[in-house]
Amino acid sequence: MKKYYLISMILIFGLHLYACTSPRPAQNELITGAENLPAYLPLLQDKKVGLLVNHTSYIHQTHLLDTLLALGVNVQTIFAPEHGFRGDMANGETVVDGRDEKTGIPVVSLYGEHKKPTKAQLKTLDVIVYDIQDVGARFYTYISSMHYMMEACAEHSVSFVLLDRPNPNGHYVDGPVLKPGFESFVGMHPIPIVYGMTAGELAQMILGEGWLKTSQQLQIDIIAVQNWDHEQIYPIPIAPSPNLPNDHAINLYPSLCLFEGTKVSVGRGTDYPFQVYGYPGDSSIGSFQFEPVSKPGYSKYPKHEGQTCYGKDLRALPRLSQLDLVFLLEMYQSSPDDFFNSFFSKLAGTDVLQRQIESGMTASEIRRTWQADLNQFNTMRSQYLIYP
Repeated sequence: MKKYYLISMILIFGLHLYACTSPRPAQNELITGAENLPAYLPLLQDKKVGLLVNHTSYIHQTHLLDTLLALGVNVQTIFAPEHGFRGDMANGETVVDGRDEKTGIPVVSLYGEHKKPTKAQLKTLDVIVYDIQDVGARFYTYISSMHYMMEACAEHSVSFVLLDRPNPNGHYVDGPVLKPGFESFVGMHPIPIVYGMTAGELAQMILGEGWLKTSQQLQIDIIAVQNWDHEQIYPIPIAPSPNLPNDHAINLYPSLCLFEGTKVSVGRGTDYPFQVYGYPGDSSIGSFQFEPVSKPGYSKYPKHEGQTCYGKDLRALPRLSQLDLVFLLEMYQSSPDDFFNSFFSKLAGTDVLQRQIESGMTASEIRRTWQADLNQFNTMRSQYLIYP
């Protein structure tokens, strides 16, 4: 009994100290879910806690893990998504189990042999805290890790606390809606490529639409962002993954990632990934040149490594508010032979888009075929929005 009383006093004192020493936010200043400690620390009191976090999980200058430990929270396990707990693993690179060098806390990979936590990994935990910066594209795998963790928590009676963060691509909804039969880790839900929701809003949709494959109920608490709306530009304080180094790459990512299912490079292995595109060939494709090279922790064995690629430099392009198909159509028309690979339909969430491009449809003609599905999705989406 004394132990639990002591832990409670540490949490209360820590919360009071944080409130007294932290700089007070200016009126209408954006406050992420993680920064709103008073809203969720009581949910962690006297609990055995696991974290699904990565290198973006910061409160000002301090990682969420270090903050919670300093406040006396009993963090027992860290779960790591793609790119690892410290965010230093390249795309697709297997993340392995281990221990955090700073704290010694076990780190369990959710991007290796198991993408869904096992019963054994959750059996000693009471609550999972999720705090990861997302970019609002269906094929960005953090939301898939979130889905599997939500499902596992429901199955094993572990509560789930989601610390929400703004979506930098939350200002629009666009792209084909994923069709049955095309589900994968880069697309688990029947949503468009750009779905215009935060992780918290999407989690509400996942629950409300019954997309978890379990009959068990999930106890969930969403700690919302304060003073943010979907039209507000949110500069990312920490790059969410190695190949999205800045806000411009994040904005271009939903449009350019479809090139990952083609022979075209999106600049992995350069200093400006997801801000350029091209492939080896005739310079008539575009005057811009780049040469991908291996960069440990960023791009191992990038597409067209060591070859001069010709294409386009998009670093001066204005901010996009829709999925831009022109890049894809122009590159296909310049060199249609062996253009697509099997990954394209997984990214698109359908095999229809490839057939439309091959048939010679224009961008506006293709976009019109999405409209009915997007209208239906937007009606569904409106039920789950937390922010204006």
